[in-house]
Amino acid sequence: MADVHDHEPDAPAHVPAEPIVHVHSHSHDMDDTLVTSPTVRRALWIAVAVVGVLTLIGMALLWPGERSGVTDPLGLGADPIPASVITSDVVPCSYDPLLVCRLVGFELDGGSEAGTIRAMEMSIDNRVSVGDGIYVLGYGGAEGEINYVFYEFQRGTPMLLLLLFFVAAVLLLGRWRGVGALAGLVASLGVIVLFTLPSLLAGNDAVMVALVTASVIAFLALFLAHGFGISTAVALLSTFISLALIVFLGWIFVVATNLTGYADDSSLLLVGLGSGLDARGIVLAGLVIGSLGVLDDVTVTQVSAVWELKRARPDLSTADLYRPVVRIGRDHISSTVNTLFLAYAGAALPLLLLFTEAGQSVAGVLTREVIAVEIVRALVGSIGLVASVPISTYMAARVLTSGVETP
Repeated sequence: MADVHDHEPDAPAHVPAEPIVHVHSHSHDMDDTLVTSPTVRRALWIAVAVVGVLTLIGMALLWPGERSGVTDPLGLGADPIPASVITSDVVPCSYDPLLVCRLVGFELDGGSEAGTIRAMEMSIDNRVSVGDGIYVLGYGGAEGEINYVFYEFQRGTPMLLLLLFFVAAVLLLGRWRGVGALAGLVASLGVIVLFTLPSLLAGNDAVMVALVTASVIAFLALFLAHGFGISTAVALLSTFISLALIVFLGWIFVVATNLTGYADDSSLLLVGLGSGLDARGIVLAGLVIGSLGVLDDVTVTQVSAVWELKRARPDLSTADLYRPVVRIGRDHISSTVNTLFLAYAGAALPLLLLFTEAGQSVAGVLTREVIAVEIVRALVGSIGLVASVPISTYMAARVLTSGVETP
């Protein structure tokens, strides 16, 4: 503290030095000194360690083994071949001259016939234009020739550019915290790809897989982005409590509303192929994982607000810390819940338009499973978010005042 006062020789004698040091410090060691009770500090880390051990045990038990006899009856695993569109003409359809189709000529940029010019017939509504980069799939014809069908557009370059803009924006604002956030994002994607999806396909319980996934991601995302401080531990435990509430409510209302999990073509296809997946469990698993991203944002924000208020006013009690920060949380929740509902509404917009065009009533549309599942997700997730505000705020305030005031 002496070096601080050396740079501020004219500071009034009554200004407390300690808050000044805390305001200018971003170290988690300094962060931890706000928790004066050794018992509380020890209890927090024990709780985090217990959850961590349970998570590792769950991950070990649910880790997917080698899948034997894996088949690809629909050819979904076939490698698409890059191609460049060189012509796009409107012509009578080969199967019915009274109809109009689009005949697309393209040059293969890969595969066994790289450099050759081929053509394929497509719907007139397809927006393939000359100069577009596309992917095609080849399949054997009746006479041994290779025929091609449209697979997808090539989107790699613009998506990579968008990714670079995203990384630059995060690093520009977040700096080293941004590096940690990006590392947590990469780690989260790795957990989903390497553990969650294979474990679900191996037939493991979807809800348990989702809980283990959420726990691993929460550990990685929070500690990588915010460091190994007590405030992060409080946010982590608050997140787990809120997730438990979401799982409980989600299970009740998934069952009560008779959601089957067969709301989209992908679910029906997986079941039809005999994957052994529990479609209803997948709905609940998606709810848990989907809620986590917003939950940790809310809990970290609330805990950080309590910490900053305690730095500025070390004399505040639990109630004095709790009340103003909960008011901040109300504003945060009001915008977050709206964002959550708009995200679900945006995802279901084509279906809403379809049902509305068909002249169905609002009640009839909203209770269709394909829409109802999104409503249940949004409502249960929002209840969890609302609950996370008082949970995380009270935990943070209580941790910071333990050993200072009498409960």
